[in-house]
Amino acid sequence: MTTERSLVLVKPDGFKRGLSGEVLRRIEAKGYTLVALSVLTPTREQLAVHYEEHVGKPFYEPLVDFMSSGPVTAVVIEGQDCVKGFRSLAGATNPTEALPGTIRGDFGRDWGTPVQQNIVHGSDSHESGQREIGIWFPEL
Repeated sequence: MTTERSLVLVKPDGFKRGLSGEVLRRIEAKGYTLVALSVLTPTREQLAVHYEEHVGKPFYEPLVDFMSSGPVTAVVIEGQDCVKGFRSLAGATNPTEALPGTIRGDFGRDWGTPVQQNIVHGSDSHESGQREIGIWFPEL
């Protein structure tokens, strides 16, 4: 196991529903450290860099529209294998498939909402975490 950092975003749907505190509580309860935290409304330019691997895919524009629709809570977490650990806390991407006890399983709404409206984002690898942290927290 290695100590690493990961980016976590409480997406606009989670922020609007007041779930940032609950997400942060679960992160800290798992034993991870909050290294940096910011509340902001992402720009389309910032999201274009974050989601650059998805440019041209059918879900890209709706995803950027959604993610720029309101404030997000952006957090850098640190801990032993925190990339894998947070993704386990978050649950399956599709809230319908997310197990109870996970963030998406407990709070994800699956009635008529696109899958990107699933409360949180977590880096999917150590390398992605480093890249994403540089986008959202360039000072780190």
